[in-house]
Amino acid sequence: MTTKVAVVGANGRMGRLITALIEASDEFEVHALLGSSDDLDGIRGADVAVDVTLPQSSQRIVDAAVALDVPIVVGTSGWSSERIESLRHALGTSPSTGVLIIPNFSIGSVLATSFATMAARFYDSIEIVEAHHAAKADSPSGTAVRTAELIGAARSELGPVAAPHTDQRARGQQVASIPVHSLRLSGVMAKQDVHLGGTGEVLTISHETISPSAYESGIRIALAAARTARGVIVGLESLVELGLPGTGSASTGSAAASAPESAPEPAPAPERPTGQAAGLA
Repeated sequence: MTTKVAVVGANGRMGRLITALIEASDEFEVHALLGSSDDLDGIRGADVAVDVTLPQSSQRIVDAAVALDVPIVVGTSGWSSERIESLRHALGTSPSTGVLIIPNFSIGSVLATSFATMAARFYDSIEIVEAHHAAKADSPSGTAVRTAELIGAARSELGPVAAPHTDQRARGQQVASIPVHSLRLSGVMAKQDVHLGGTGEVLTISHETISPSAYESGIRIALAAARTARGVIVGLESLVELGLPGTGSASTGSAAASAPESAPEPAPAPERPTGQAAGLA
């Protein structure tokens, strides 16, 4: 039996990619192709909905899907931790449907974010530089925000990173105390570098998407998981076993799906090597 999918934002870059993937699949079928301003009653009867629109439209689309009891995969930026917590509260303690918020469908991107999260406890100076195509309207990207929030959670016992002169506009936007810098350039699809500075060294964790095909496996994973999801699930790392702390595939159809945290529980802070500054403000 195939899964019927309603795609909202079907005419956009990601919408076209998802639609083509569904049409080429034996596992999924198109239920409806909608724009962000269309009548969202077209979601009714779908097994899963997908939102790949704009930040200003996403809340309305998610609310419509929840009201229709249709689980939804959200690939739209703009879902801050505050908005996510508000959504959790609205769904209640025994949600009847699921909302999967996926900042990035690329497995490589999720791995890079996980590596940066693991490394963050060993470095006090951390900044993120993300670059996207010139047509991307929002900044910073959802992936950069998610990365910063996870790094902040991993460093919760250590305090904020060392980020001097953040009163200057050129120093980027602070997310969880971490400066995030956004580039919008022709010739770029999606790239993110996390720079971690320590005594006598800099570790840079970099990921670049060079083709939309990088998103296909993550889209399939999210669509398959959404049908039985309950509650709010954030990040592709919640759906797949990466072999890293805080990741796993036990987030659908179970109590884990509605757990109140949107970030992995940070591991205990390591002891600092001699000579490395700790807990700089």
